[in-house]
Amino acid sequence: MQPKRDASGAPRRSDAQRNRERILEVALAELTRDADAPLSRIAKKAGVGQGTFYRNFPSREALVLEVYRHEMQQVADGADELLRAYDPERALRAWMDRLARFAMTKAGLADALRQATSAPGAPEKPAPTPVAEAAGRLLRANEQAGTIRPGVSADDFLLAIAGLWQVGPHEEGHARATRLLDLVMDGLRSGAPGRPVLG
Repeated sequence: MQPKRDASGAPRRSDAQRNRERILEVALAELTRDADAPLSRIAKKAGVGQGTFYRNFPSREALVLEVYRHEMQQVADGADELLRAYDPERALRAWMDRLARFAMTKAGLADALRQATSAPGAPEKPAPTPVAEAAGRLLRANEQAGTIRPGVSADDFLLAIAGLWQVGPHEEGHARATRLLDLVMDGLRSGAPGRPVLG
C-alpha cells in the first residue's frame, strides 16, 4: 500500500513521522545489540528505503545521536508520568529504577555513541539536559513534600547515581543497581524535615 501524499506529492507528515519513529526503534534495538550494526540492516528491518533512511539521518553519527537523544527524552518524560501516578517519594524511587534499566541495557548504544563522538570533527555527545531537568522536578517535589533533605541539586543527584553506568545487564547487576539506588535514596531521606531524627 502506497503512503498517502499531499498536494505536492510528498508523503504526509504522519507517514514521515512514523518512518522516523520506526527507524529510531529499530536502531535502538540493533545498536544496543551491536554498536557496529550496519545502517543498511537498520533500514531493512525498519522497512524503509535507503532514500527515506538518509533523508531522516544523513550519517551514522546523526542516527546514533538522535537515538540517544530520543531515549534520554523518554526517560525524562517518565518523571512527569510517575509524579501524576504516585506520591513524590514513590515516583522518585520508581524513576530511579527506570534510569537504572536504561543504563544497564544500553551498553551497545553507549559504545556506538562513543564511536560517533570520538572522531576528529565529530559532534559532541548531547548533554543529559532532559534527564537533569526531570531529576530536578522530582527532587523539588520531594523537597516540598518533606520527604528528602533540602538543597539536593540535580547535578549532585546524577553524580551520586553515576555508578549505574558501570553495572552490566545481568541478574547480579540488577541486584547491585537496586542496592546502590536504595543507598542513594536512604541518603536523600536523611535529614528530611518530614522524618524523625534517629539516635
